[in-house]
Amino acid sequence: MSRNQEYAQQYAEYAMEQMRRYGIPASVTLAQGILESSNGRSRLAQNENNHFGIKATPSWIAEGGRYGLYSDDKPNEKFCSYDSVGDSYEHHSRFLKENSRYAGCFKLSPDDYKGWTQSIEKAGYATGGRYAENLQKIIEQNGLQHYDRLVMQEMAAQGREFGVENNPLHTFGEVTNANGYSFPVERKEFLFVTSPFGMRQDPMDGTKQQMHKGVDIRCNGDTVLATENGGKVIAVNHNKNTSGGKSLTVEYARADGSKVQCTYMHLREVSVKVGDLVQAGGRLGISGNTGTRTTGEHLHFGVANIYADGTRRDIDPAAYLAEIAQKGQLKQQMLHNGNDLLAKYKGTEELSADKNLSPDGWMKKLLSSEDSGVGLSGCNDPIVEMAMTAFASLMLLATQIDNWNEEEQKAAISTAMDSRNIDLKPLLPNMKNCDLTICENGKAILRVDNGELCVSRELTAAELSRLSATLNNHALPEETRRMRVAGMLNTIILSEAASQNFEQGMSQQQGQTENLRR
Repeated sequence: MSRNQEYAQQYAEYAMEQMRRYGIPASVTLAQGILESSNGRSRLAQNENNHFGIKATPSWIAEGGRYGLYSDDKPNEKFCSYDSVGDSYEHHSRFLKENSRYAGCFKLSPDDYKGWTQSIEKAGYATGGRYAENLQKIIEQNGLQHYDRLVMQEMAAQGREFGVENNPLHTFGEVTNANGYSFPVERKEFLFVTSPFGMRQDPMDGTKQQMHKGVDIRCNGDTVLATENGGKVIAVNHNKNTSGGKSLTVEYARADGSKVQCTYMHLREVSVKVGDLVQAGGRLGISGNTGTRTTGEHLHFGVANIYADGTRRDIDPAAYLAEIAQKGQLKQQMLHNGNDLLAKYKGTEELSADKNLSPDGWMKKLLSSEDSGVGLSGCNDPIVEMAMTAFASLMLLATQIDNWNEEEQKAAISTAMDSRNIDLKPLLPNMKNCDLTICENGKAILRVDNGELCVSRELTAAELSRLSATLNNHALPEETRRMRVAGMLNTIILSEAASQNFEQGMSQQQGQTENLRR
């Protein structure tokens, strides 16, 4: 894809919005933006969000408008400075509409790009020659007239009229990535994917298989973000009792007539409405755990291609995110069980294989980074830190008992971290059920069912200290560490069972005494 096409793809929705409001062909606006801003790469565009080379007039400055000094026909000329690219597009349209010398343009049809380019040149928009010819060349070589047709068809189908009264300006999201691309949640190093695209065991019914048409990203009250510039919100669902819960879909138009749709599910909050235009990094809502098909907080992120003939196909979001990562120079990884899902789509799978994390490395990464979204890092409470250490060491020990290979161990670690729960039955096979859970407050809760008695209690600081000391004593053979840890857990269980039996006995004795008194 050429730089011209990349620019058009990023800002098409801006230009189409201006066409609806002012009747200016979207193709002409895009071509002017491409030419005047060097595809958004000029100093004026980068520093001032000025994509059309519009100079600051005395009235602009008098009304408080900002400006930057740049050399053009003369040194240190004043050019308008905008808060956003969207503001630049809106001011460009108003500049043409409110300037009498461009009045002839607005007598032309909104899809007459040739007439518009000739009329703009005649009115003296640019000082250089062959301006109309250059604009038409950009339009025709990049198929930009396609966007004109889209707007004309849309307005006719909906029975709408051109004009600012009938087409209010939508609010554009804040751009957080200078290159116009963003991942769906903000992360410093990686996205923790708990379930990738493809066939999987149904999380709501383990006896069934299902096609997972997206990826699940572990979240913890995260802001969910638009992934490209020029997106349009086409669907919003506020009903939390549907399968996907509160959700939304953003659509991005492509120059070849196709579209990409990105869907966000299980949200706690939706911050946009249908028809809103968004930019890369713009806030769409907040992740949550809504919906009837969810087992914990996460973002289900799905991507579909809508081809020019209307055919729809769900695609692996990793393929889409790998594409925008390369375009926007995004460096974050997308890790599932310690392996980067983006690698195979970037053509770096073989190189990435050498960098795949070991089970121990994967566990430490999840525990130490806020990117994991599990809320177990960054705590300064020494008791909680001790619980984390014991949890991590027990998790690694439990995954090694059944001689699982590294991929199986990493999968078990991912599940344990996502649920903040470890199955300890491999250490205590005589128990019907036995697990350790780290609660939201950082407390470690041991739950045991031996078939006769159910035990549930918080581990004390002393118990955690003894467990951690044994688990991290690598001078001991692994089998010895397992036996000692199992012995400690059994002692805790027996102590709690004895306490419960004593309390039951005392309660029964007290009941018998009261009956005798009666």
